[in-house]
Amino acid sequence: MSDADLDALRAQRMSQMQSQYGGAGGSDGDKQQAQQEQMRAQEEMKHSILSQVLDQQARARLNTLKVSKPEKAQMFENMVIRMAQMGQVRGKLDDAQFVSILESVNAQMPQSKSTVKYDRRRAAIDSDDDEDYGC
Repeated sequence: MSDADLDALRAQRMSQMQSQYGGAGGSDGDKQQAQQEQMRAQEEMKHSILSQVLDQQARARLNTLKVSKPEKAQMFENMVIRMAQMGQVRGKLDDAQFVSILESVNAQMPQSKSTVKYDRRRAAIDSDDDEDYGC
């Protein structure tokens, strides 16, 4: 077989594989780009809903919460958006209402306790009674 025959066989096999697995390789890039566009559209919609539902102080508190605890902020955003879509929110949420909703989010979040174990034996190695310099 010559190089031209091998190239023809490769091209034929490549076209078979592409048709079998759903199109050309550029199709994956198009799908990924479409998915990114959809994610951007969802983010814009989320921000517009939050700007309609939260007043300035509540949005400032939400931004602070995003910096310190992003998971909790995500849960809060989702909860407020669901409440707005169901019609449970009348007008804009102020800071006090924000705090009450945040407390309900805190109740839903799993609590993780961190403990600090202090080993006293290491701290007791050097005592003031010892003469360190051998004077």
